[in-house]
Amino acid sequence: MTQFRARLAGNRAVGEYRHLVFVTSADIGMVKPGHFAAVAVGGPDSAMLLRRAFSIHRVSSKANVGTTIELIVSAKGAGTRWLTSQHEGVLVDMVAPLGKPFQLPKERVPCVLVAGGYGAAPMITLAEELRSRGCRVDVVLGASTESKLYGVLDLKRISDSIVITTDDGSLGVRGRVSDVLPEVMQRADSAVVYACGPMGMLQAVSLVAASTGAIAQCAVEESMACGVGVCMTCVLPVIGDDGRTRMVRACTEGPVFRGDRVRWDAIGSVPADAVGAPPAGGH
Repeated sequence: MTQFRARLAGNRAVGEYRHLVFVTSADIGMVKPGHFAAVAVGGPDSAMLLRRAFSIHRVSSKANVGTTIELIVSAKGAGTRWLTSQHEGVLVDMVAPLGKPFQLPKERVPCVLVAGGYGAAPMITLAEELRSRGCRVDVVLGASTESKLYGVLDLKRISDSIVITTDDGSLGVRGRVSDVLPEVMQRADSAVVYACGPMGMLQAVSLVAASTGAIAQCAVEESMACGVGVCMTCVLPVIGDDGRTRMVRACTEGPVFRGDRVRWDAIGSVPADAVGAPPAGGH
């Protein structure tokens, strides 16, 4: 990872999101689908000390331009509202690439990409990587409404098939991604599921994948304030290779985890059987 300053070179609306393009002369190394960037918000005099984490949408490099980093941002809180309101030319402090990315299959296997809302941001590059390896790629995109979908046209272009769901039925199938996922997986005989989106969606996708014997890789949405494993705001319970549950940091051990290893029902708490958990009745 590298800490660097990047200049905002583009800021445009895409549905209910903003597509931000940053340029830097820094050498940030290799970026893979699933990596994220931690961005300082509020400016140098701001009281907003914690960084905001965003999945990296795309990275490219040109000799005369530098490295271009693209992020898809939803203006939910004070930090993201500040970031999305900035004009071209503003410099921001960024750390990237962070986290452990999606693992690509070593063999040609059929894969399904599932994304909720702006969780589709890393999926276009992932789809391109999988197709370059000869993998079949099917896509399921979901959102509450049409304007909250992202990447529909790009993923339609690169995938073998795409199914869209919206909660309100404004586009595609009325319902959720988990409603159509079993049929998509059965039709393609999918061996791997890649997912990025809200935690509830990831849990549902993991259950569907497990029922078919497929491996699910889920990029979790947690508050990764520092991005480097120091602040401990992003811990969640994950089962290790030894079968024991540990509280691990999403920013360093993740954000991509196997779906069948995450204790989805216990997120936000420390399970009593977790390594290091306080004894029952203890203080």
